[in-house]
Amino acid sequence: YLPWFYRVEQRDNARLVIRGLLSGLERKTAEPIARAAGVQRKPIQFFVGNGKWDDEAVMGELRRHVVEVMGDPAAALVFDPSTFPKKGTHSCGVARTWCGRLGKKENCQVGLFLGYATERGQAPLDRRLYLPKDWARDRKRRAACHVPEAVKFQERWRMALDMLDAHRHGLPHRWVLADDEFGRTQAFRAGLRQRKEAYVLDVPCSTLVRDLEAPRPPRKAGSKSRHRVVPFRNAQDWAAAQAPRKWREFHVKDGEKGPLTVRAIMTRVQTRFHSRLGPQEWLLALRTPEGEVSYHLAWAPWEVTLEEAVAAHGRRHQIEQVFQHGKGEAGLDHYEVRSYVGWHHHMTLSLLALWFLGQERLAQKKKRRR
Repeated sequence: YLPWFYRVEQRDNARLVIRGLLSGLERKTAEPIARAAGVQRKPIQFFVGNGKWDDEAVMGELRRHVVEVMGDPAAALVFDPSTFPKKGTHSCGVARTWCGRLGKKENCQVGLFLGYATERGQAPLDRRLYLPKDWARDRKRRAACHVPEAVKFQERWRMALDMLDAHRHGLPHRWVLADDEFGRTQAFRAGLRQRKEAYVLDVPCSTLVRDLEAPRPPRKAGSKSRHRVVPFRNAQDWAAAQAPRKWREFHVKDGEKGPLTVRAIMTRVQTRFHSRLGPQEWLLALRTPEGEVSYHLAWAPWEVTLEEAVAAHGRRHQIEQVFQHGKGEAGLDHYEVRSYVGWHHHMTLSLLALWFLGQERLAQKKKRRR
């Protein structure tokens, strides 16, 4: 990776910062990292916050490396937004939004991340800072945070499609996965279908569906109408009405306390949002041993089986491991930069450190197998 940092001092600073991110420091911002290394703080702060190096080139090398190490035609590309609580209102893109970690609305920056999930493990692929509409229109704040002219307001589902267009041809994969923020957006699902991208996307339990495999209702007495269709109902009611014998059990993964299993059922459906009807998709419902049920819409250019859909969705949790390891071990949320450039610089260095840890885990798995 060092050739992508063009100057000698940039390479030295890159080594120093990544070692700091991998260290046991309690807080992995520029000042503690510099102090631990016995160097001046300001050059490190400038390198991360506003250094003249190309973070997109470094991320491009990371993606090539990921494909080289764990490229898999059966892999999944996983989109997931993550919130970063921030004090004050001056950090680029900060706004009041729901923060799952805090369990309330708070001032946060939101980043959209793309991960790579395979049977061998997971890896980060890309990151972009979400710029809310009021920020995108505010010239003064844009100038203060050095937001490039080309960056405009985009809904997060549009950002995801842009990231997909930029990288999908260089990343062997079979599925696209995302949470219900993306699954409930009809335009996002339509964009994936236009690109012939198979998906399994989380959706709310209130999603209206028509079961295309259910028998038509009987004709009313005395009625000559031929138009008999199965009525729409929400996904939760549909799942509750299914006979227990229709649910099949699957082993999803090995947990710390033993194998984790789910019971699953799937049917062909048509969705409805307000008065807009969707195309034919698959509704997948998964029930945990504790009785919690989640709902997902799936589509592929081929006939999807229940086994395929369950296995694909099982990759969703791997992006959560990326964030867990990133925030717990690689300083993903340890930053004090305020600019657009600084946020992407920090995330690039942190994801590079996280990828190093991922490779170490792969090496340890090989040793254990031997």
